[in-house]
Amino acid sequence: MAIFRKPGRPGQPEPTPDLVADELAGLVEELEPGEPAEGGLGELAEYRAETERGRRRGARLVTAIARRLGTGGRAAAKGAAVGGRALTEQLLQTAPRIPVRNLATLRAQHPGAADPEKLADLLITGASRASSALGAGVGAAAMLPVPPAMPVEIAAETIAVAAVEIKLIAELHEVYGFPAQGTATQRAGAYVGAWANRRGIDPTLLAKPAGLAAMALGSEVRQQVRRRLTRSSLRRLPSLTPLLVGAGIGATINLRDTRKVAREIRASLRELAPADPGYWEAAAPAPRPPRGD
Repeated sequence: MAIFRKPGRPGQPEPTPDLVADELAGLVEELEPGEPAEGGLGELAEYRAETERGRRRGARLVTAIARRLGTGGRAAAKGAAVGGRALTEQLLQTAPRIPVRNLATLRAQHPGAADPEKLADLLITGASRASSALGAGVGAAAMLPVPPAMPVEIAAETIAVAAVEIKLIAELHEVYGFPAQGTATQRAGAYVGAWANRRGIDPTLLAKPAGLAAMALGSEVRQQVRRRLTRSSLRRLPSLTPLLVGAGIGATINLRDTRKVAREIRASLRELAPADPGYWEAAAPAPRPPRGD
């Protein structure tokens, strides 16, 4: 059952930034691979079911964000230049609300991941599936008035995918031992900057909240985010093609782009040595109690 409905339906929550952020997090976590199932056919059937659930959830998310842009973000309808600024502000407003799991939580949720590389693989797979689901679901999103140069549906999808990738970047920093410090806004600003630059956060800034705050508020970072969002929007225009062709194009573009972001961030983090060499062991989940006979 859809969580978000069109305005005028009594008893249904409006798509606030908090609800949207929680739905984005839920979409990613739902599509992360779990423990392998026994039997190839059962595993294939479950994968197809997950894909369909993700597509429907992705469509709801695009609809919700499009509604926010169409009602609370009217600047997006004034053209590509102003729209880029509006999208940047929407993303920066959403980013601090995205639930980011720390390493201990991630390891507890994925006990089969024996090392950072295996855990990173699972997170990247989940984020890529979520991005793909958003691309496949955009065709099912409710149609809203189309502003010149940037349809609202594409803008909504672009913000959603960016948020999925920012969540992935934040959790990859946890996996490789480089979590950002400071307030939620400061940490989110640092991860948004990493998303725009396609590199991990500078380790010299990780323990300096003042430095992270400057990154979050700096005009240069905002311009980089704006350019990145505009380029992403233009790449997604083919997904407006009617019927299933457009959905397939959107899914493929998003899957490829999220994997590329993950490769670039992961490569930059691998180049660094964590300040605490024992961070991985310190976040180990508690051993499971033995099963009774």
